[in-house]
Amino acid sequence: MRIGTWTFSHPVFAAPMAGVTDRPYRRLCKALGAAYAVSEMAASNPRLWESVKTSRRLDHAGEPDPISVQIAGSDPDMMAEAAVFNIRKGARIIDINMGCPVKKVCNQASGSALLRDEGLVARILERVVASCEPLGIPVTLKTRTGWDRQSRNAVRIARLAEDCGIAALTLHGRTRCDLYQGDAEYDTLREVRQAIRIPLIANGDIDSPEKARYVLDYTGADAIMIGRAAQGRPWIFREIAHYLDCGETLPSPSYQELRHCLMAHLEDHYTFYGERTGVRSARKHITWYLSSLPDAAALLARIMTLETTQQQTQALEHWFDEQADDALITGSLAPLH
Repeated sequence: MRIGTWTFSHPVFAAPMAGVTDRPYRRLCKALGAAYAVSEMAASNPRLWESVKTSRRLDHAGEPDPISVQIAGSDPDMMAEAAVFNIRKGARIIDINMGCPVKKVCNQASGSALLRDEGLVARILERVVASCEPLGIPVTLKTRTGWDRQSRNAVRIARLAEDCGIAALTLHGRTRCDLYQGDAEYDTLREVRQAIRIPLIANGDIDSPEKARYVLDYTGADAIMIGRAAQGRPWIFREIAHYLDCGETLPSPSYQELRHCLMAHLEDHYTFYGERTGVRSARKHITWYLSSLPDAAALLARIMTLETTQQQTQALEHWFDEQADDALITGSLAPLH
């Protein structure tokens, strides 16, 4: 699997998720087997580049290459400017967001709202590719199958992307109007794979090694991208990569392994965000890790009330001390949907 000059050891990637795939999370996913991880989307509007939120999203210190930054917007020139700005900040792959279904993004004619204007899609892709090509930086596109089920246009968008010089296409198997409801469909992905020559990355409801194998085989995609299924379960990348390589299922992590993973994640998270933001933004990650485990309900209720990182850490350490370290979690960590 290649994107531009970058070659990946296996086809299991981490999807960009707003408010989730920050630098600590991407570093963790890569350490646990993700061959590639894309940042949460960064605004193309220059007025937002110096904001605290955007500055954090553009922080890649200590993250293994290739650094991939997703940009979002609807103005072709502004998107091209944002691509160059991020390249100067260390990006080695630029990803364009045309898949986000969130209302506040679509109301700005951005994200998956762009699928209703194929002419604008072409102008954005052409401008961004033209700005990145002289710098040797490949551009990828992440999108959905269409605006709604009556207007699926993924095949046309895919061909257009290939003609504009896009290096790889990630396709989520839902329309914008589907949001995250129902099941992702893969027939459209299969049609797209047959229509283009550039790499296709399949996305949507891939939550197990067996599902990953099925989607790759059915669609003919070159890689898969894992999003929500990795929330609180970042070891899913190594599980899928191992299964695709040899057909064997890795044993579930033990409580001791879970403890090490969560506490290391939190340490990096607290350092990145600082005390006040760190303790609040860590709550969702702790919930994802522990919500489906026995005897964790009382702990999670308490976590929501704690106001310092030290209190969070002490509460978690005490809870783990009460668990059997060698016990396996036996697949009980289900991703939240």
